Amino acid sequence: MSNQWTSAEHARGYLARADHLPHRTEGEAVLLEHVPQSAQRILDLGTGDGRLLALLKLDRSDVNGVAMDFSPIMLEAVQQRFAEDAKVKIVEHNLEAPLPPLGTFDGVVSSFAIHHLAHPRKRSLYQEVFEILEPGGIFCNLEHVASPTAKLHKQFLQALDIALEDDDPSNQLLDVETQLSWLREIGFEDVDCYWKWLEMALLIGVKPL
Repeated sequence: MSNQWTSAEHARGYLARADHLPHRTEGEAVLLEHVPQSAQRILDLGTGDGRLLALLKLDRSDVNGVAMDFSPIMLEAVQQRFAEDAKVKIVEHNLEAPLPPLGTFDGVVSSFAIHHLAHPRKRSLYQEVFEILEPGGIFCNLEHVASPTAKLHKQFLQALDIALEDDDPSNQLLDVETQLSWLREIGFEDVDCYWKWLEMALLIGVKPL
């Protein structure tokens, strides 16, 4: 499987489109509603330019954030975004490898990153997330998921004005139901798809107290 994210051109192209993804702000708004205001530490997996973590910090300014990515372009962008924020630590790490020791978190979030991983790695990453969450901690994955039919996939690409031949070859999309089942098997509770529009979905699970 070809992973395009080491390409500066690919990363810059994504950043140029990211703010204009249809309905993205709706999914982000639901995510923001569910991350507790009391969260002290939040890990953002595949942070990109730090957009999601910055949104979380708008009304959680004292939260300590860890922004994780491996793309040089993304790391440069997130470093610029949080240059004046001592409460954000930036970690260079490829999610294809097990998470490094970072301590525990009240919340782990991700936005359109995990779908680039092979399916077995997705599941093992979900297990690692469960293990680093504090009891009662929340996992929110705003994700690009698989359509149930080829027709719906084509409809999604058309909505984004992407030709079928230009579909990102590094995408390894998986259906919502499988991922929710994994979260439940791992031990998360209150697991559900909390928001969805075509291939964009918000999957949430909470670690039991």
